[in-house]
Amino acid sequence: MITLHNNGVFLAGGVPAAAGPVSPEEGRKRTMAWSILQAHNISGDPEHLQIRFDAMVSHDITYVGIIQQARASGMKEFPIPYALTNCHNSLCAVGGTINEDDHVFGLSAAKKYGGIYVPANQSVIHSYAREQMAKGGTMILGSDSHTRYGALGTMAVGEGGPELAKQLLKNTWDINYPKVVLVYLTGAPRRGVGPHDVAIALVKATFASGFVNNCVLEFCGPGIAALPIDYRNGIDVMTTETTCLSSIWETDGVTEGFYRAHQRPEDYRELHPADGAYYDKYIEIDLSKVEPMIALPFHPSNAWTIHEFLENAADILAAVEADAQKRYPKAHVKLTDKIRDGGVWADQGVIAGCAGGLFDNITEAADILRGGSTGNGAFTLDIYPTSVPVSLELTKIGATADLLETGAVIKPSFCGPCFGAGDVPANNGLSLRHTTRNFPNREGSKPAEGQFAGVCLMDARSIAATAANGGRITAATDIDYTSVHHDYHFDKGVYDRRLYYGFGKADPSVELVMGPNITDWPKMQPLAENLLVELAAVLHDPVTTTDELIPSGETSSYRSNPLRLAEFTLSRREPAYVGRAKAVAEIEAERLGGDAPEKLTAILDKVGDGSALVKTTQFGSCVFANKPGDGSAREQAASCQKVLGGFANICYEFATKRYRSNCINWGILPFTLDAGTSFDYAPGDCVFVPGIRQAIENGIEDIPARVIRTDGAVEGLMLHVKGLTDDEKEIILDGCLMNYYAKRN
Repeated sequence: MITLHNNGVFLAGGVPAAAGPVSPEEGRKRTMAWSILQAHNISGDPEHLQIRFDAMVSHDITYVGIIQQARASGMKEFPIPYALTNCHNSLCAVGGTINEDDHVFGLSAAKKYGGIYVPANQSVIHSYAREQMAKGGTMILGSDSHTRYGALGTMAVGEGGPELAKQLLKNTWDINYPKVVLVYLTGAPRRGVGPHDVAIALVKATFASGFVNNCVLEFCGPGIAALPIDYRNGIDVMTTETTCLSSIWETDGVTEGFYRAHQRPEDYRELHPADGAYYDKYIEIDLSKVEPMIALPFHPSNAWTIHEFLENAADILAAVEADAQKRYPKAHVKLTDKIRDGGVWADQGVIAGCAGGLFDNITEAADILRGGSTGNGAFTLDIYPTSVPVSLELTKIGATADLLETGAVIKPSFCGPCFGAGDVPANNGLSLRHTTRNFPNREGSKPAEGQFAGVCLMDARSIAATAANGGRITAATDIDYTSVHHDYHFDKGVYDRRLYYGFGKADPSVELVMGPNITDWPKMQPLAENLLVELAAVLHDPVTTTDELIPSGETSSYRSNPLRLAEFTLSRREPAYVGRAKAVAEIEAERLGGDAPEKLTAILDKVGDGSALVKTTQFGSCVFANKPGDGSAREQAASCQKVLGGFANICYEFATKRYRSNCINWGILPFTLDAGTSFDYAPGDCVFVPGIRQAIENGIEDIPARVIRTDGAVEGLMLHVKGLTDDEKEIILDGCLMNYYAKRN
């Protein structure tokens, strides 16, 4: 099905080959990734990229903070097309008026600075970007981790908000030239196998080993021709879960048809690697051998074929129960009781968002369910078309009526089920979702408080097959149905009658509408000569997600209020963190006020003259985690730590570039440890890093530190800060990105 090759390969004559017509150095310049990245690189150095994007997209959880950062840093107008979609907080069910206050702010900002405003329930962020912003050979930056439009010939990247603020200030996205991995597709999928099946299989094959971490995936091969454009988009959006950096696909007549259907044929560009393109690694996917898949909690890589799962359900579900109980002792997890009457039964099916709510997914779900019933038991099926144009076309061809007749419920365009703000199952419920993630809490439960629900990712086709069997988990390949192809007709008029198109029409006279929850960022201090951090959380999980660092769901409503949002930091993983961090911040406030706090002086006495050191040593909190930052691009995973006085993360490696970038942009030191270094310290222990400012200034990457345990023992520890760019050094020295820009303005 999927084979990984951890060696370089040429694409010669259209097939992977050990040797090519040119050297590997020349061959790497023949990839699609090279041509697009270098076309957007203004550094003059092909190995150290400074990228300017063609367009940007944000949604209503992120755009307020981004605009506030850019505004505080001197932005006067949006220099590139920037779409503000309202697809995350569109429920407006939590926090009184504050969600709609954000939307009103967004419209006023679009008018003031020249943006594109997409009102609530019109489209999810990535659907709008595909429909109206993707263009062949261009690059798009989004403040959402699933910013992926590679199947349309657009290289797209999901990053934290500060990276978008940089682009609004005409600065650049800076990276070293990434490794490029060939994904070579052959064969054709069987009926009943959908894009999520391919994507989940790819995530399973690559995630745990980090095989494509921070790489660009380049999709080529004869198998592409067998895939409709929605199928390609459905695979592409899930490449985020492999932890790759971005993606790009060969384009063809099918891609061109997408642009024609969306009334902008001029935006199509034919893309292929040149003969002899060289790749650092490659992955082979035989589409004909892909099986219907199911990803069990708590990650898309925890995957099995549906048949394997059904044959071993007792053991697999028992393992999920044990994992959940270990993570959440207050919850009484029971999923093995889903096994009964010779099958495994789910409580809910959801087809939604940028991965699930696509036209082809929903029409094929309608083909499977047509004339049947979802049953009158506990099982429910909810379907969220990805945009109003998609919903309109589904209505015109009768698919909506077919689904409603079966008992399915059609809902408006909304990302909520993907991050825990819609269709929350009952306690111990099992939900099947064609959405992007199944991390803890992504379904909206609060297991730390005793609630628990589990999400399994499945393709829309198998969810529909399951619904046709009243909730009994069923692979779509196991049922008999006829799939009816429908050409898609995009009606842009529904957007023209509702959206605000303001790019190039900035009006400085417009006043921003600021609701009571929209607040400015608190003042951040520059990095001091020395740094002392107290461990406020020590997490030894293999991976710590951004959902754990700052939970999704109801917290989304508070993302325009940095101080209020910070109260949720690590609340579902380490509830004592906020109190510990605040206690440290209070001591630092005393120090900044000119006092010499007794606790701080006593700690510093263990490593020198405490009375002298207290004047030059910044005191903050710190999070240790083995591998933090998998998951969403949300900058709040880092900014909330900084708002609470956090000054460092210590880890063995960062799960994603985007989380590390978020830390740097908020002035959080991204310390790493050598593999094998013991870190048996506990909350309350402190780490003293003398001369940290000078070390950052001079680009010193190996930094000796000392750990001061709560019992007074002092031990040595070697920290590393690897590969900072000159700008990143300055951002850390200045205390955060906003300070960096304010200083230069």
